[in-house]
Amino acid sequence: MRFLMTFTAAAALGAVAVAAAPVQKRATSRADKDRVAYEKLLAGKTPGKPLDCIDTRRTRPQLTAYGDKLIYRVSRKLVYVTDTGGGCEAVSRGDTIITRQFQTQLCRGDIARTVNLPAGIPSGSCAMGAFVPYRSQ
Repeated sequence: MRFLMTFTAAAALGAVAVAAAPVQKRATSRADKDRVAYEKLLAGKTPGKPLDCIDTRRTRPQLTAYGDKLIYRVSRKLVYVTDTGGGCEAVSRGDTIITRQFQTQLCRGDIARTVNLPAGIPSGSCAMGAFVPYRSQ
């Protein structure tokens, strides 16, 4: 009887380990896809001097996220990349980012929140890092 319980417990643990493996593989492939898309976006662009603030009034940038980086696309030739250190990754799956801006600038250190608008559920928060401009010739 003791042998049967040990064997059953070992089989159950093995089944859990097998079931967890595909989930880990998918997470890695998502990170790989994000990395490839991020590299493709910056291909052919030269990084400039990091800025503390960007003006969002005149540019109306498009926002995308790749991992813990937020990308503000101003035009085909100019994007700003800020490293948030994590917390706002939900933007990549469609959540909305909410910032509290003073005047028309978004600055390093500003806090952003992400919200799933249809459900009305907060999904994260992060602090903006320096904004690195990437320009193409």
